[in-house]
This record gives sequence, C-alpha cells and structure tokens, in this order.
Amino acid sequence: MRYTAIKYRPLARRHGVDAWAVASAAFEVMLAPSTRNAGNPWAVVTRAVQITCHAEARAAGMLTSASKVRHTSRIVGFHDAVRFAERERLADYHPAFTHHDDGDADENEYETRVVTLLSATVALFESAGWDAAMVVECVEHVAYRLADFSSRQRGVEVLRRDRAIPTLLGIPHRSWSALLRIVLGHPDPKHAGTPIGDGVLLRLLNGETLDALRCDEVLMKMIRAVNPDQRTAP
Repeated sequence: MRYTAIKYRPLARRHGVDAWAVASAAFEVMLAPSTRNAGNPWAVVTRAVQITCHAEARAAGMLTSASKVRHTSRIVGFHDAVRFAERERLADYHPAFTHHDDGDADENEYETRVVTLLSATVALFESAGWDAAMVVECVEHVAYRLADFSSRQRGVEVLRRDRAIPTLLGIPHRSWSALLRIVLGHPDPKHAGTPIGDGVLLRLLNGETLDALRCDEVLMKMIRAVNPDQRTAP
C-alpha cells in the first residue's frame, strides 16, 4: 500500500486528494477478479484511480458525495458551489440587484439587500415548518442559476424539468417544483400580475414585508402543503 500511495501521489496531488485515500481506492480495485485477470492490471488500477480522483474533486466542489458524482447524468450542467452574493450577473434578474455608484452609496449595499431578501425567503419557508438548512440550499441554488435565464418563467420551467437538482439537494421533486413556483412565481400567463404569478422573491423586491407575506393565508397554506416533512409542518 505504501508503494501504491507513492506511485499515485502526483495524481492525487493534482486533484487535491489525499494520497492514502487514493491508495485505498486502488486496493479496492485490486480485489476485483477482473483486475487480477486483466492483461495489464496496473493499467486497470491507474484508470480506476483517475476516476476516483476526479469524482472526489468534483464532489468537494459540489458539496456532495463522490458516489453521486460518479453518476455523470446527475451532475450535467452543474457548477461548483458558489454563494449567491458572488454572482456578478444577478442584476439581470431584477433592477433592484443593480448597484449605481453615486459616490455616497456603500459599495456593498446591493449585496446586503440581496442577502436580506433571500434570507427573508428562507425565513418565510422556515416559519411554515420547512427545514432551514434545506431551504437555504434550495434558495441559494435558485439565486445562483437565475442569471442563466432570460426570465423568471423560463427559470421555473428549466429548473423544474431537471430532475437531478432535487436529488442532489435532497428534496422530493414535488416539493422542489412547488418551491420554484412559490419563490419565482407561477409561469402560467393567467397568473401574470397576481401574487401567485409574481412569486415571493419579486413581492419582496417590490416592497412587501416578511410579516405581510406571513399574513397571506393562501401563500402559507401552499408552502405548508408541499413541506417535504409533513410531520413537522404546523
């Protein structure tokens, strides 16, 4: 095992993985009969180590397990985790995210408002019985992807159809689809201009307070109804 750790240390270092973790992966491959019976067993082990290193590096960047990353269909189109405040194009979603430097305004004012609005969205779901950590991950992912779409409606449809997202976030697909419609607004044209069509985020951007949204019984009922853990929903 010491020989294996030394042999694959450069490969492990290139991917930021511990050399002994790579040696463990190599040992597991060596146990397979197909490896021992191969014409070039070391080539089989080396290839398996390369795949393991890549999976471990991607898993660390995406804040998930290496076993999920190995299924490439689940991560197609995903990037490494980035906080919503680090997005440079979030202003494309709504003018409120745009910062105008008038010489007196704090350069971090717009970032503070973004954080405040998304925190209020998380607090709204949490008050309806949702798990706070799960909502934070979901809302941050939605905010991260918003800049990639031409409209909120387009964002809802694209994110809803990608079934890999709720799997990685650990949320049922039904609850994920409902969260998208509640946060970004229902994409059906018949709801345009209504609270359901606007969505929570746009309502907050337009000046509605968190307390006002909590007093919206229709909205709160919708959020409670799709809580992934109905046993804890009030």
